[in-house]
Amino acid sequence: MPSLPDGTPTDAKLSRHAVLLICAMIATGVFLTLLVFYPGVMTYDAKFVYEDIAKGMRGDWQSPVMTVLWGLIDPIAPGPASMFLLIAAFYWLGFGLLAFTIGRRSIWLAAALLLLALSPPAFVFVGIIWRDVLLATVWLLSASLTFAAAGHNVKPRTPTMAVALGLVALGVLIRPNALIAAPFLAYYVVWPDRFSWQRAAIVFVPVAIGFFALVQLVYYGALGAARQHPLQSIMVFDLGGISHFAKQNQYPVSWTEAETQLLINDCYRPTEWDLYWRIEPCEFVMHRLEGDKIFGTPIVADAWLHAIVRHPLAYLEHRAAFMWNFLANENLTMWTADIDHPSKAVFADRPAFNVLVTISDMLKPTPLFCAGSWLLICIAVCAFAWRQRNAPSGAFAIGVCGSATVYMLTFFAVGVASDFRYAYWAVLASIAGAVALAQGRPESA
Repeated sequence: MPSLPDGTPTDAKLSRHAVLLICAMIATGVFLTLLVFYPGVMTYDAKFVYEDIAKGMRGDWQSPVMTVLWGLIDPIAPGPASMFLLIAAFYWLGFGLLAFTIGRRSIWLAAALLLLALSPPAFVFVGIIWRDVLLATVWLLSASLTFAAAGHNVKPRTPTMAVALGLVALGVLIRPNALIAAPFLAYYVVWPDRFSWQRAAIVFVPVAIGFFALVQLVYYGALGAARQHPLQSIMVFDLGGISHFAKQNQYPVSWTEAETQLLINDCYRPTEWDLYWRIEPCEFVMHRLEGDKIFGTPIVADAWLHAIVRHPLAYLEHRAAFMWNFLANENLTMWTADIDHPSKAVFADRPAFNVLVTISDMLKPTPLFCAGSWLLICIAVCAFAWRQRNAPSGAFAIGVCGSATVYMLTFFAVGVASDFRYAYWAVLASIAGAVALAQGRPESA
């Protein structure tokens, strides 16, 4: 009987009762997702994307690919429902396919996986329309497809590999800051049976460059997206942080004495760049940069580079403060505001949603909703998987948790907000990787 490198028979089949149990649990998960979240919780970021569909506008501040994708599926269920249904479909297809694959070794682990998919903090974000949730579910499905095909002959696996790579690329196009983490997942898709760090190191830079080129070609070539300079939001945030720690204005403009004192002493918090954009009393920063037509020009980039060169310790202090806040402090978790009526809560008359919000609020102070916890779990899964790196289960765990680890660490340099949602891929990767790793050695089903 042919088998995988870790001893799992490639033609192992689930019993009829196991199939029925997994199907019933997936159906229950889908039902609860619809009951709690339908038609989806619209956030301000999602609203901006959706409004671009009606305007026929494509900008790069959010993702023009998400705008196009949403426009294509919107006739199915206009408004937030279409994107919500797509995210939910990716979520349950990913976990469902993984459960069927793991169920060939252990039905109990498959059931545990699906229970974890219904638990906080994984489940509480499924119905909230954010690019970060879409990215995580797209990459979950990519990895699950690959894991299901691992161990089969190359020919039947080739179409699956193409689809999985397409999903990795889609994730990058949804969230371009994921292009540094994408090579780890892409490597796993191409070589799912074993992990070789030497080969991964060789392909990393070329693949990252390829994803960067893909973003440029799709965003500005195929879709003709307007350049709205999202990278300069990082620079504005960094200039504010360096000004605070260096006690000296680093912006390429002069301020009044009162504004300078605000910048140096009061404006900075290691939480979000919005402090300099739309939040009083420091929104004057972006008003000035935009009013003087400086934002979006090389002037900001030059000031940013010079500030880092002149005050490297202040830059590191700022970035370390931001990363600590992101990883260790309580940050925004579920989105519960009705953006059409900001003073009201969304789905206020829906008991199922409000029960979930209550559970989320109770658990928010715990490590479950601490981004750093999931980073540590991902690192631990990779460490435990290292001994099984030459088996599909170990390669899968390293692929998903390795990419999630790198993704979270990139926020040290590019993070401009510390919402928990930025750790969502690490949440899904930790759950999927840990359960897959647990079934790496033969055990009775």
